[in-house]
Amino acid sequence: MSLKEFAGALPDFAKDIRLNVGSLLNEAHLPDQQKFGLLLACAHATGYKPLVDAAELECAPKLSPEAANAARGAAALMAMNNVYYRFTHLAGNDEYQRMPAKLRMNLIGQPGIDKVDFELFSLAVSAMNGCGMCIDSHEQILKKAGVTAEAIQTSVRIGAVMKAVATVHSALN
Repeated sequence: MSLKEFAGALPDFAKDIRLNVGSLLNEAHLPDQQKFGLLLACAHATGYKPLVDAAELECAPKLSPEAANAARGAAALMAMNNVYYRFTHLAGNDEYQRMPAKLRMNLIGQPGIDKVDFELFSLAVSAMNGCGMCIDSHEQILKKAGVTAEAIQTSVRIGAVMKAVATVHSALN
């Protein structure tokens, strides 16, 4: 089932979400690798298997195996990093921010695709997971690389819509 068909199964109260999925699939401000990588990363970040399956099917013909793995990897790493770094940021004890994380995250340095694409995937997932420290870090890297505010906003819109699709669909099934 395509993502549009998946979203089409949402009830009328989620009509805006359905329309937003269609808009994102037709989004022209991002190259296909970024757009479909974001859709795949954000689907994985929801943890909702029916949405992951639809995104995998939708994105498979549009992404190289390396880009698909980087998208999945961004979701996996941010699942870990967003919890850890959100804790160090929110904890009242600043000592945790000075301690080494001692978490393996080699994929960030060598994602197998363009670093900007991986950073966009990581930013969108970090926004979904609510880690302000990670959002700031990824956004700074993207701005230094010359990524526009519109591209950054679009990546987060993809995360927001994918999260909404998963939330509504999972509540009804």
